[in-house]
Amino acid sequence: MKLFAVLLPLKDKELSQTYRPDHLAFLQKQREEGNVAANGKFTDGSGGLVIYRAASEEEVEALVKQDPFVVHSARDFEIHEWEMVSKEWA
Repeated sequence: MKLFAVLLPLKDKELSQTYRPDHLAFLQKQREEGNVAANGKFTDGSGGLVIYRAASEEEVEALVKQDPFVVHSARDFEIHEWEMVSKEWA
């Protein structure tokens, strides 16, 4: 499995607030299915980041397009394959 960093920049603050519970429930389900390694929001309010596990970028894109934030145009998305260099935290 590969890792993919998915940036979710804010598009619409009101829609983001409305769909946040659905977005978090979606991510929890993906985590339980082994598709999400980590997720969190940027403290400046500009959006968030999700680290997905998948075989391909196309697989990740199909998942991201099911995220309520993306479905309801609250957030844009940007996908980057990501290689973890170290498992140690600074």
